[in-house]
Amino acid sequence: MFNINNKIINEKDLLRKLEEELSQVNSIDELKNLFARYFGKQGIIKTLFSEIKTLPGKEKKEIASLVQELQKNGLKLFEEKETELKKNQNEQDLIKQAECLDYQIPKIGHLHPITQTIRMLNKIFTEMGYSIMDGPELETDEYCFQRLNVPKDHPARDMQDTIYIQEPNFLLRTQTSSIETRVLANYEPPLKVVCPGKSYRNEKPNKSNHFIFHQYQGFVVMEKISLKDLFGTINYLFKKMYGPDVKIRFRNKYYPEVEPGVGFDMQCFNCKGAGCAMCKKNGWIEMGGAGIIHPFVMEMANCDAEKWKGFAFGLGLDRWVMAKYNIADIRTLLGNNLGYKYYENENII
Repeated sequence: MFNINNKIINEKDLLRKLEEELSQVNSIDELKNLFARYFGKQGIIKTLFSEIKTLPGKEKKEIASLVQELQKNGLKLFEEKETELKKNQNEQDLIKQAECLDYQIPKIGHLHPITQTIRMLNKIFTEMGYSIMDGPELETDEYCFQRLNVPKDHPARDMQDTIYIQEPNFLLRTQTSSIETRVLANYEPPLKVVCPGKSYRNEKPNKSNHFIFHQYQGFVVMEKISLKDLFGTINYLFKKMYGPDVKIRFRNKYYPEVEPGVGFDMQCFNCKGAGCAMCKKNGWIEMGGAGIIHPFVMEMANCDAEKWKGFAFGLGLDRWVMAKYNIADIRTLLGNNLGYKYYENENII
């Protein structure tokens, strides 16, 4: 508190009054007007400095110090209020601008149909207690052929136009059955495993075949197993993927790694059995092969073929994708076709 020309000034009361007035200010313009009242040429603080000049020397110095402190504290209050108002103003500006924006997140991509189908199949099999495993795409002759009952002189090798990286031992795997041989060699039964992945064969692409393709291998090894278990698994899988009305058939077929062997077909999803270029006028499309694991394959993995039995199946995964999404040409799956949409009716993981 100080006295200037018989005017009692209480700096604390003055600051308190300033705080109250600042609390009522809601805009920068109002703040400027209030600032002029206190710090303008005719403002309250400036007037005090003018009146100090009329005081005696000793008193002038003492009161000037108090008024300077008052000015310092007053300016600080204005600065804090200005910062608050500018922050609020920026937020309001953003809100006004945001009102014009579309809050829907733009769709910039989605999972490839092959990936979606793999995840659907993974979900089905993991719910049945299967494990998911992977293996190398660059494989050895031993695991790709020999351990699958296809020795070097076996005529079945002529059925697969192999892409060798370094003859005769290193190649791009021709089938995901090679993962099965590695799992059998490194894990003790009982086993329930599926293995999705790429395979490679030197084939001329057409509507239903490609030199890069995907397979979905699965196998079960237990003390008691039969073809009935295999047929039940395949039937269940088709119905889960394509609905209860799906039409399938089983045929006797030869595969070196199984005995007996079966092929399973699905009524052509493109022509509904009438016959078209995709199904080669047969009305059916081969979707995979399966059978009881050959005793020689078990022995190569050091599994007791008398104690352990197993079945194995391989799905032509690309064809399962085509059937799921009604795609008429396998070549478009690897052709950068951005027209394939996310399949929203499936809860895939």
